[in-house]
Amino acid sequence: MNFGENKREGNKRTTMKTLMNGMARWLWGSFLLIPALLLVCVGTGAASEKKPFLDTIKSVDAPFDSRSVQQVQPVPQPTVVAKEEYQGGQFRVLARKEQIERHKCSNCHGEKEVKGKNAFTLTHGNVVVQHGREGSELACIDCHHPQDRDALEDKKGRKIDFDHSYQLCGQCHFRQKRDWLGGAHGKRVSYWAGERIIFNCTTCHDPHAPRFAKRFPATYSVPLN
Repeated sequence: MNFGENKREGNKRTTMKTLMNGMARWLWGSFLLIPALLLVCVGTGAASEKKPFLDTIKSVDAPFDSRSVQQVQPVPQPTVVAKEEYQGGQFRVLARKEQIERHKCSNCHGEKEVKGKNAFTLTHGNVVVQHGREGSELACIDCHHPQDRDALEDKKGRKIDFDHSYQLCGQCHFRQKRDWLGGAHGKRVSYWAGERIIFNCTTCHDPHAPRFAKRFPATYSVPLN
């Protein structure tokens, strides 16, 4: 075999080796590409089968149970279940009777006549009624039950518990009560997690003088002009 034949044979082996290396690289690339294509196809199929978020919400028939969410911290004040509904569900309000220093009222206001000297001044002298229009302010009997002094009474003669004083306030302040039920008036207690617990009307407002006194803001912003 001469030099020319050896050269041609070497070129053939080099070409064959190059072809074999190329084929090996192609097979290896295909081996890696096929699983990736399968993952893409599976992912695309799963995404196409997934329902839109709004459809998922609309498909839920059962009402949301807020009580299933645990309170971040327990509310330190006593509460009662409200006798109204908030968007179709129940909620709680802060109890009122726990905050009244002279409750029960029947401890003094009973069948027996109170004969103590200056009893009214000593027990209720700090109560100044500034509730209602000027010149026609409300009297005690407009809100307190005339017989059962441990209860309130509305204009229809219905007995109302002190813990549910919002029922009495709402007979006149019905717009505020509507906003209070919806969450635009008043305040929620402590946290947003867990059952809805909100302030009672008398948590913020003195029932005998409910209007907040005017006051200057804590800070003052200098005008820009």
